[in-house]
Amino acid sequence: MELIAASRIPKAQARVTASKPYADQLVEVIRNVYGASSGATHPLLEEREIKTVGMLVVASDRGLAGAYASNIIRMAETAALAHEGAGRSVRIYAVGKKANDYFAYRKYTIVRSLVGVTDMPGYGDARAIANMVMDGHASEALDSVEAYYTQYQSAITQVPSFLGLVPIARPEAAEPDETVASVDYSYEPEPAEILGRLLPRYIEALIFNMLLQSSASEHSARRRAMKAATDNAEDLIILLTRVANRARQAEITTEISEIVGGAEALSLG
Repeated sequence: MELIAASRIPKAQARVTASKPYADQLVEVIRNVYGASSGATHPLLEEREIKTVGMLVVASDRGLAGAYASNIIRMAETAALAHEGAGRSVRIYAVGKKANDYFAYRKYTIVRSLVGVTDMPGYGDARAIANMVMDGHASEALDSVEAYYTQYQSAITQVPSFLGLVPIARPEAAEPDETVASVDYSYEPEPAEILGRLLPRYIEALIFNMLLQSSASEHSARRRAMKAATDNAEDLIILLTRVANRARQAEITTEISEIVGGAEALSLG
């Protein structure tokens, strides 16, 4: 399992790296279009009184990955308890069997559970999750949506992280760059309509990046856990072999002593 996880890490890392330029460019485009639309409104930008919170928790389908799943689940549960303490209802969107089983056992309301996607997530999985989240917000079943996932920093470091998904923070104007000539764009259709099409794609891209980072984190955590298990097993084999050799040596010594004692008894007799 260590070797399998190690073989999957490079591909997962490459997918995380490849997804960043698209997301960064999408943010830049949204910022430009939002500025040109003179602060257009959209349901995904709408802030309202928070009575019901949707929590997207990205964990894993399988175990044997150390504390990977428990760390993010613990972080999400702490936030859920804080929301309930403030009088808000919590709705769980669980990605991964571990998250679903944990929150179901503790009687949380699970709106939707997705399993079998954490090992190698696809963009279709992110789109399905995004549609569920946006539909819940549009129908006013959810006032805000939070995401809990594991941010991949390196093969050694993975950090449980929080991100507010909906409402989307209103884009801020970028700092003017004197080295780059400013460009005026002509929009067709109107900027507000373009923004309405881009914001759902932005949510999809965010969720896809979360799934990819969580997948890379899971493989890295599993490789470390399985390496530690392999090392512990090898140490245990050495220890038990030494104990067995000592027991065998003591048994042989006892048998030799008995033979020598019997021979001496016969010679004296």
